[in-house]
Amino acid sequence: MRSYITLFKIRFINGLQYRLAAYAGISTQFAWGFMNILLFHAFYSENPANFPMQFEQFAAYTWLNQALLAMIAVWFWDRSIFDDITNGNISYELARPVDLYNMWVIKGMATRLSRVVLRCIPILIVAFFLPEPFRLIFPASPAAFILFLISLASAFILINLYSMYYYIISFHTIDSTGVRMLAAAVTDLLAGFLIPLPFFPERIFRIMNVLPFASMQNTPFFIYSGFISEREAISRIGVQLFWIIFTYITGQIFIRNALKKIIIQGG
Repeated sequence: MRSYITLFKIRFINGLQYRLAAYAGISTQFAWGFMNILLFHAFYSENPANFPMQFEQFAAYTWLNQALLAMIAVWFWDRSIFDDITNGNISYELARPVDLYNMWVIKGMATRLSRVVLRCIPILIVAFFLPEPFRLIFPASPAAFILFLISLASAFILINLYSMYYYIISFHTIDSTGVRMLAAAVTDLLAGFLIPLPFFPERIFRIMNVLPFASMQNTPFFIYSGFISEREAISRIGVQLFWIIFTYITGQIFIRNALKKIIIQGG
């Protein structure tokens, strides 16, 4: 455990050094957030009753999405892992006296947290002080805020475990670019990054709601905004925990099978 904690600290501190990239990301996320909110506000102003979410809830969903983007977006990869697999440096990783799967999960968590720490605070502060109905509302209740934090932590763990699938798939490819592009496109749609899942037809929404993608993003944001009740929030967190256990077990199985066939050439 001490080795994992040390690795986490090193990766986290290293990620904090890229401040210029964080500032550029903040401006981009502000632009995207404003554009998305203003676009939907034009539709809401026509007939708000036609939409499954109140506009204030949608605004909160959007700002949380942008503030925590580096934490819950699948395409914030740890590029060093893909590079290690491609250039053969994974041999050094295998020589370390730690579990490779757990080490990569810790590295991914540290990388994502270092990025979100630099980005989220400015976005949240500005979003709270925007005029109504565009601002970020406060949580529906203190209990909802606690459930939101629990759900957000679960979503963070799940997205890191889910990312491991694509690192493992890279063992079987020459170039991981296509895998990453496909993962980003599929996950952004099914997790509600492009459009909140309640905006899909009811039958499709019910199916998407039980998939692991909804647990990566929609669940914590719905809890925060009050879109779902506290009782439903507890059941949704239970779904998140199920997918965490499932993803971890299957990921361990996949990486063990991949390592049995790995061949490293060079000298």
